[in-house]
Amino acid sequence: MSTYFPKQGEIVRKWYVIDASGETLGRLASRAARILAGKNNPRYTPFIDTGDHVVVINAEKIKLTGLKAGTKMYRHYTGFPGGLREEEFTKRLQRRPETIVEQAILGMLPKTKMGRAMGKKLKVYKGDKHPHEAQKPVAEKATA
Repeated sequence: MSTYFPKQGEIVRKWYVIDASGETLGRLASRAARILAGKNNPRYTPFIDTGDHVVVINAEKIKLTGLKAGTKMYRHYTGFPGGLREEEFTKRLQRRPETIVEQAILGMLPKTKMGRAMGKKLKVYKGDKHPHEAQKPVAEKATA
């Protein structure tokens, strides 16, 4: 008897909606990364992308625990001398809350070609409206 591996045409991808209002950032990110990687699927295979699509809404209502909201910094380097850019969590939350959630989720995916393919199935939106109603997404509920 041989091991079964799902073929590319056999993989049926579902759409899930996760409401981020009142959720803790890390817990939401790990839940979404698990769905994107396909680990909630009984046909999960580590070297095949069997994951589903995830739509995160209300990204501006995410929260952090403890004192992290006041101390967390987002840094990136532009590539030029003296080009280290820093931004506090509170300012980034006002300016671009989608990137906070995106970075947290993408950081939990593999850093490979397959991980980038999983990341393309992630959609994050500010507010409770999203343009993916035609895909009939299922609401993903918190597991605790």
